[in-house]
Amino acid sequence: MSKPEQAWDALNSELVACRRCPRLAAWREEVARTRRRAYRDWDYWGRPVPGFGDPAARLLVVGLAPGAHGSNRTGRMFTGDASGDFLYPALYRSGFASQPESTRRQDGLALHDVFITAVARCVPPDNKPTPQEVANCRPYLLAEMDLLEQVQGVVALGKIAFDNLVSIYRQWGWTAAPARFGHGVEVDWGPGRPWLLASYHPSRQNTQTGRLTVEMFDRIWQRARQLLAE
Repeated sequence: MSKPEQAWDALNSELVACRRCPRLAAWREEVARTRRRAYRDWDYWGRPVPGFGDPAARLLVVGLAPGAHGSNRTGRMFTGDASGDFLYPALYRSGFASQPESTRRQDGLALHDVFITAVARCVPPDNKPTPQEVANCRPYLLAEMDLLEQVQGVVALGKIAFDNLVSIYRQWGWTAAPARFGHGVEVDWGPGRPWLLASYHPSRQNTQTGRLTVEMFDRIWQRARQLLAE
């Protein structure tokens, strides 16, 4: 096993055993015990969810947190719920994913040149982690960002992910024009630094109301391709 592989294994082993947030640990495990009737035969993951994708990726995708009966059930980011059902077909159409479906960890899906993670790793009640819970999780995101040495750009799915990434970069001393979240907003941090591209989150609340359409989402990934090519 190479040193990078050892580093990823060590990080993920620490992450999935994390209990820094008692409220979230209790909630994720309660959801895993009670289950949804449609998934009563599943053995829920019920632990913090690690990032997933190509360790040599040039594109990093950051979301909010695992879904109660999605990632908290399957153990893979954006897998098994409506958000993933919207995200992975878009990644497939843009050439970042080997297939348009993501149903479980062993379904054969491979990501090309992209790595997917989130600012919070445990499912929060009402999809609302507290600022302190997000802060508790930040070291894991920072560790992933450190290991992803080839990243040239980041797509933030939703305002919380966007604001947290802006906060990280500003803590590093990076400066840019005022960065206010909006779909399609781009932030250039300067030469040699990964750009930041914002998208509405592909949640059911956004996709079923038409706030985020297939065409709007596809343009995000097309733009990401353009920026990587540049």
